[in-house]
Amino acid sequence: MRHFSYSKIAPSVFAAFICFNAENMSAFAETGTLVAAADQPADTLDSLFAELKRERKDSQAKRISERIWAKWRDSGSATANLLMQWADKAVAEHKNGLALDLLDQVVVLMPEYAEGWNRRATLNYAMGNHGKSMSDIARVLRLEPRHFGAISGMAAILAASGNDELELRAWEQVLEIYPANRQAQTRIGELADKLTGSRI
Repeated sequence: MRHFSYSKIAPSVFAAFICFNAENMSAFAETGTLVAAADQPADTLDSLFAELKRERKDSQAKRISERIWAKWRDSGSATANLLMQWADKAVAEHKNGLALDLLDQVVVLMPEYAEGWNRRATLNYAMGNHGKSMSDIARVLRLEPRHFGAISGMAAILAASGNDELELRAWEQVLEIYPANRQAQTRIGELADKLTGSRI
C-alpha cells in the first residue's frame, strides 16, 4: 500500500489522530495515575460518556476524555497490559516491526479488547498501511462504537484519500460523542466551507 505525505493532510486532522491515540501511549506506563483515575467509583464508561456529551468547556472535557482513555487502556489482563507497554516502548524506539508483532499478540490474546485493535490501527496508520488501519478501526468500532479516537483515525485516513464528504461525516460522529472537541469543530468548519465552495 502506498505511503502518503503527512504534509498533504490538514494539520488539525493529523493532530487529532495523534492526540487521540499516539500521545496516550506514554501515559499507559504511568500505572499509579491510571489506577487512580480508573478506580473512581462513579467512573463507569456510560457515566463518563454522559458527562462528556454534556460538557462544553474544552479543558473540562479533556479531563473527562482522559478518564475514558484510562478505562480503555486497562485490558483487565496483566499479560495484555505488559504487551501493550512493550509495544509502546518499541514504538518510542522506532522499532515498528517489533511493536506490530507485540500488538498482533495482544489482539490474538484478547480479541474483545478494543484498545488493542485501536493501538494497532494507530501503528498501521503511522506506517502508511491505511487499509489495515481501517480494518482495525472497524473492529474497534464494533466493540466500542463511541471510540472517538478510532473515529478520528478514520477521518485522517479519509482525508488522505481526499474523501471530504465522508471525512466530514466522521468528524460529525466525533462531535456527537465529544461535543467540546476543538479539533473536530475546526475541521468540520473547514470541510463545510470547502464543500460549500465546491458546489457553487
